[in-house]
Amino acid sequence: MNTFKLRAIATTALVAIFAVPTVALAQAGGDEIIVTATKREQTLQQTPIAVSVTDADTIEKTQVLSLSDLQSVVPSLRVSTLQTSTNTTFIIRGFGNGANNPGVEPSVGVFIDGVYRSRSAAQISDLPVLERIEVLRGPQSTLFGKNASAGVISVVSAKPSFDPTGYIEVGTGNLDFYQLKGYYSGPISDQVAVSIGGSFNQRDGFAENSVAGLAPNNDRDRFSLRGQILYQPTDNVDIRIIADYSEIDEICCHVTNAINGPTVGIIGALGGAVADASDPFAYQAFTNTNPRNTVDDGGVSLHIDREFNAFTVTSISSYRENDSFASYDADFTTVDILREVTFDNRIDTITQELRVTSTGDNMVDWMVGGFFFNESVDVNNSVVSGSQFRGFADQLTAAAGAPGALGGIEAANGFNPGAFFAEGTGLFDTFKQNNSAYSAFATVDFHATDRLTLTGGVNYTEDHKTVSGSAVTTEPFSGLDLTGAPGFNTLFLGGVAASFPNVAAACGLGFLPFSPANAGALFGVASCPALGGIPGGVAFGGLQQQVAAGVGALDLTNPAQNPLLALQPFQFFPPFLGFPNAVESGVSRDDKVTWTGRLAYEATDNVNVYVSAATGFKATSWNTSRDSKPFATDLGAVNGAGLGLPNLRAGTRSAGPEKSTVFELGLKARFDRGAINIAVFDQEIKGFQSNTFLGTGFSLVNAGKQSTQGFEVDATYSPVDPLTLTVAATILDPVFDSFVQGPGPGSTVVDLSGQKPAGVPSVALATSATYTHDFDNGMIGFIRADYQYESGVQVVEALTPRRKVSIVNASAGLSFDNGIDVRVWGRNLTDDKFFTSAFPGVAQAGTVNAYPNEPRTYGVSLKKTF
Repeated sequence: MNTFKLRAIATTALVAIFAVPTVALAQAGGDEIIVTATKREQTLQQTPIAVSVTDADTIEKTQVLSLSDLQSVVPSLRVSTLQTSTNTTFIIRGFGNGANNPGVEPSVGVFIDGVYRSRSAAQISDLPVLERIEVLRGPQSTLFGKNASAGVISVVSAKPSFDPTGYIEVGTGNLDFYQLKGYYSGPISDQVAVSIGGSFNQRDGFAENSVAGLAPNNDRDRFSLRGQILYQPTDNVDIRIIADYSEIDEICCHVTNAINGPTVGIIGALGGAVADASDPFAYQAFTNTNPRNTVDDGGVSLHIDREFNAFTVTSISSYRENDSFASYDADFTTVDILREVTFDNRIDTITQELRVTSTGDNMVDWMVGGFFFNESVDVNNSVVSGSQFRGFADQLTAAAGAPGALGGIEAANGFNPGAFFAEGTGLFDTFKQNNSAYSAFATVDFHATDRLTLTGGVNYTEDHKTVSGSAVTTEPFSGLDLTGAPGFNTLFLGGVAASFPNVAAACGLGFLPFSPANAGALFGVASCPALGGIPGGVAFGGLQQQVAAGVGALDLTNPAQNPLLALQPFQFFPPFLGFPNAVESGVSRDDKVTWTGRLAYEATDNVNVYVSAATGFKATSWNTSRDSKPFATDLGAVNGAGLGLPNLRAGTRSAGPEKSTVFELGLKARFDRGAINIAVFDQEIKGFQSNTFLGTGFSLVNAGKQSTQGFEVDATYSPVDPLTLTVAATILDPVFDSFVQGPGPGSTVVDLSGQKPAGVPSVALATSATYTHDFDNGMIGFIRADYQYESGVQVVEALTPRRKVSIVNASAGLSFDNGIDVRVWGRNLTDDKFFTSAFPGVAQAGTVNAYPNEPRTYGVSLKKTF
């Protein structure tokens, strides 16, 4: 047990020792928060797991417009949005993945009104009236299945009301922000109530484009509509139908340069420009086209709750559709290198949950249930060359010491001049995934005494995926084997093969065809002016030295003897081996039993302590990107079956299951002016699915083991009635215990064992102060400020940029007795600047691109409640 863990546990014990006697003498006050983290309604203090709750009042006062804003009040949660609004990763306690690769399911499950959202959605604007957002920390697979190996975000909206109520709200702010929201709920009979709400949310982008006529990047353009019907035929039956639809149509997302590599000079020579890495937060975009991001998302769900004398039956059925499209200029320069990269995805999901829960009033309480999940994923991607890609490639080959080499290779192999990297050529890939999963779960709470409860839970999950992938490559250079494989030896030294007969004749050898033997004879000539070079300026170099040393055979895999190998990084669109095939089935089958064990003790009426252990599971994820390749263990069989392709190298098709474990010790206490929750934990994931973008594709591999030991505390205190103070802190000590196949610079593989995972701060803090005042005329006012801090950390593996977060948000408002509310708000008031993520520059070795955070925003809203 290391020093960190000992100190954390000792701190918890000391807090408990001093807190329990004090709290025991006090009477708990304030409104109790009801949560459903255990799929049974309990107060927050009675729930013996680590859960953070953000209520509707806080969400409204802090102007939380998306789940990404939620991290300002939940320090253990980190949210990163990458190239599109849908590519959002949720990370809890340093664990999380799933962005940018539709075949990779997230480790943090998102549930809205009990319905699983299989891919992270960055908006919550389709929820006009929220009750709360619960963030469950640690593996939750016992109750939530395969979708919660790192944690759960559960969003709970308000049910329709039988008392007529509603509101209309308008807002405006900087960057031409405006928002319109409306909601109404009321009865249509004694047994039926309905609600309907919607919103428009628009804003200009904050990153101006340097190219005239292009729009600023990172605008906001969202629309949502949501309706509910609640039917209560009797006192013990609730039937609820929820339908929602939302749209996103945005110019997203802004990318800057954190490091300018050596290709910046070439881009300048071609008349282009890039972001200045010395001023990465200038918020100026350099692209040839507007990055487009559209999402159409909708679904319907049926919720049935039937209460019996001894138990309740709950059924949640859902169907959802999600269509997303994104296109952007992936070189992020004003040179037309890559015309566009596109992602066109369709996801259809069906879920069914059925559970039976005892009343909670017995010595032995229980819950049993099952969950069914079926999903189809259709992925269509493309990477297309621009009009200046060939000129850019020629400049790069010249810088590599091989000017004119591409033209020489074209001539030597019968291609038309300019065939390589021609405008409109590229790679076009398609993937399909069908996923079916079944879970059965049960929990038992044994109330040994009035204060002591022992809990045990078990879940069995079976997951089956069938995946296929194919691609068409129309760019020919990427399909040439530059290492001298059979049929490609004539590529050696570019134009040598084409010009060899003339060079040989000039040296007095007659008209000889090119071959290594004839090349040796050529260099045996004592004096030959033609040996100074060949057309295009590519010198014979290594070949001459080798022959002079008496070596009889050419090693075309040796860069010293084959300068063409310097051109391999320019083979951006290598041929793709489709699957399933004779060697690769494209099928994964996983099953796993996960469990939970917990002991909870009510030391007093207001103090609870617990100790727990739990396991989690996430099934195999598939690499549905152009970097999907056969495993090294399959490559020999692939070649033996005659399926080999030029430049086909080993990689990964999928990453195996994640298996998580957590041990946790916690304390929850309420007193007359506040509450405090503390948790100490030791959590690990074996086989963590690392999904890292390396500039030309994704590295999807299993880390051997990633672990985090940590300490969490959140407290609320009201020293006087009008003032409420909160503080929440997370201290983490994360490490890759084993990660021998980690992503390294330039698509290399490095051993990251013993290193700290990137993007996980050691210290995260969120504090707030809210002052409320009741005026004599019935008016109520408030002022609130909150502060978010994250210690410095490397942004992503294999890259040097770091981030440190220090954000101040504030809001104030007045509520009048006629139902009118006026609020002003500001986020990131100090205009703190940091990178949210980073990746290697595409086709620009040495360049590092990064995503800058959102600058200062502010606004005002007017709301009328009726």
